[in-house]
Amino acid sequence: MNENEAIAGLAQLLGESLTLDETRAITSVSIETTTTEIHVIPAAPNQDDAEVKDISRDNKVGGCDDLDADTAAAAVVPPSPGSDDVSDSEESYAGSSSSSNSDDDLARVAWSGTPPPLQVYVPLLPAGVTSLFAASDSSLEAIADMVVAGKAKHVIVMAGAGISTDAGIPDFRSPGTGLYDNLQQFNLPHPEAIFSIDYFRRNPKPFYVLAKELYPGQYVPTQSHFFVKLLAQKGLLLRHYTQNIDCLERAAGIDPELIVEAHGSFHTAHCIGRKCRQEYSQAWVKEHIFRDAIPRCDSCDSLVKPDITFFGEGLPSRFFELLSEDFAKCDLLIVMGTSLLVQPFASIIDQVGPHVPRLLINRMRVGESKAPGVGFDFDGRYRKSPHRDAFVAGDSDEACALLADHLGWLDELVELRNSHIRNQELGLAK
Repeated sequence: MNENEAIAGLAQLLGESLTLDETRAITSVSIETTTTEIHVIPAAPNQDDAEVKDISRDNKVGGCDDLDADTAAAAVVPPSPGSDDVSDSEESYAGSSSSSNSDDDLARVAWSGTPPPLQVYVPLLPAGVTSLFAASDSSLEAIADMVVAGKAKHVIVMAGAGISTDAGIPDFRSPGTGLYDNLQQFNLPHPEAIFSIDYFRRNPKPFYVLAKELYPGQYVPTQSHFFVKLLAQKGLLLRHYTQNIDCLERAAGIDPELIVEAHGSFHTAHCIGRKCRQEYSQAWVKEHIFRDAIPRCDSCDSLVKPDITFFGEGLPSRFFELLSEDFAKCDLLIVMGTSLLVQPFASIIDQVGPHVPRLLINRMRVGESKAPGVGFDFDGRYRKSPHRDAFVAGDSDEACALLADHLGWLDELVELRNSHIRNQELGLAK
């Protein structure tokens, strides 16, 4: 495939009927011309010179193996000479910006095979807009410099299912592999019904079957979890707000006082009888679930449900008790592995001060808005200076390893997880 054919293919991929020159004009792109695939990271809308900085390395990053030679290369930074073509047998991946109310959303991000190396998004800021990251070549390096310089001492981490997928736990919304796509066996009226309190009261079995698959104790925390623990050990973690119900933060050894499980967790359970509400332990519920019995209250025979926040239930009081004070004190916000689609969790990114740097680590851009003061503004177009939103596209474990490397903590991060695995193996051996 020559360049013109590739560019024409790109126009078709983006769903546009464009000339070759017009297609070049809307993207900053280098193209890997394999036999069938085009690998593209389009530039931001109206930002022809915006770029995505490739921060992959030739050596291991964070104890992870080198990227395979047939890993699909992302745009802007050309693939290494001599890299193999992407296998036709590999699955394809496509993501897009989540700003559904925007008429100039990012074009579709498309690649085949495994996701590309980590990419740090570098916008071309409008004239007159200053940036908190201007002193560094990379916003990730700039954030590390802030931490090292003592300018970020009260870090809040917000996390979603994306930080647990490397542990083997599926997320909810990924096409083909997400939990919601794999619930057809239960004949649910809609996928979210499995976490609906009204549906649970009528038919609890689907939830308990799923709970058996997800139950804590079966999975090892990921490098992302241990990065949060490392922040805590350094005295920098103000709070970890998580949407996850898997208790992997607790398994990683993070002090429960530093954790806000915004959507609850399996850690405790209660009878749902309105006049009873008897509490039950995680072990008690697990014993029932793993012998395929539906847990019922010893006192009133009502259903016993883990303290997970279902649709139709209020969030835990701890979420609201800590929110205002924590976010007023925060001086660095890190958001990882979340679609930022579920409220009110999604909107709390706006609770930090206007000069607080915010870092999104995710497979795709999410949480953006044109309204000043609402959502992320990675391109610095919709709010007054300074520009303070950074985006790293890719796997959260790899991004945490690279950030730890910039901070000089990489060896500690790797040892934290390795030590946990060794201790777990010794425990199993006993």
